[in-house]
Amino acid sequence: MAVGSRSRAFGRWLAPFVALLVVFQLTACGDKEPEQRKAFIDYLQNTVMRSGQNLPSLSEDQKQKFGNYANDYGIILSFSRQLKSSVEGGLVPAVSAIGQIRAPQDYMTQRSALQQAAGSLNLLSAQIRDSKNKADTAMAALKQPDDLKAVYGQVYSNVVTEPANVLTPLVPALSRFTQDIIAVGDYLQQQGNQVAFANGGVQFPTQQQATQYNTMMSNLVGKQQTLLSAQKVAQGDYSH
Repeated sequence: MAVGSRSRAFGRWLAPFVALLVVFQLTACGDKEPEQRKAFIDYLQNTVMRSGQNLPSLSEDQKQKFGNYANDYGIILSFSRQLKSSVEGGLVPAVSAIGQIRAPQDYMTQRSALQQAAGSLNLLSAQIRDSKNKADTAMAALKQPDDLKAVYGQVYSNVVTEPANVLTPLVPALSRFTQDIIAVGDYLQQQGNQVAFANGGVQFPTQQQATQYNTMMSNLVGKQQTLLSAQKVAQGDYSH
């Protein structure tokens, strides 16, 4: 009986030890977070920070290496792609149509394209705002270690915050600029046969008509910086 008691006692002592050992082994083998975080930080610093707005998709191998941090990357990747699509569908057509105006007659021939572009610009502001709000909400919900949070925050600023800050005032300004150009085309159209085009210029029968046209053109010249800024964005440059 004594021997059996010692055996049972030893068994009771050994069982918790074995259980603890198994738990330790599972924890040690399953805790890949530090390695995943390190790989993700390296990717953010050496790939994403050098990619501008042309962010690459993750391969299946990268998704495995980053673990749950692949979802963190998805936030900025999704915003970048949505922004690019919105800009290409709204801002780029306006810049392209404006770029076709090289002579006074072009204000009339480009009116249809500019009117369509103006409508797209009105939608663009809402698209940027919605995409930014969605990204900000997802960003705020993240629980990241401090070392990753610092790097991710810098990437987020470059990919999400700064482009949105550039476009938020630029799009309405470009919309107004486009409307002003359309107004010039409308004015020339209204003059009918009274206006004459020659040598890259325009002639009116009265000084009043010429003065009104010159005032409209001066207004466009004063807003030239808006077009230059829009051209930069159309080329993928979101710097101020």
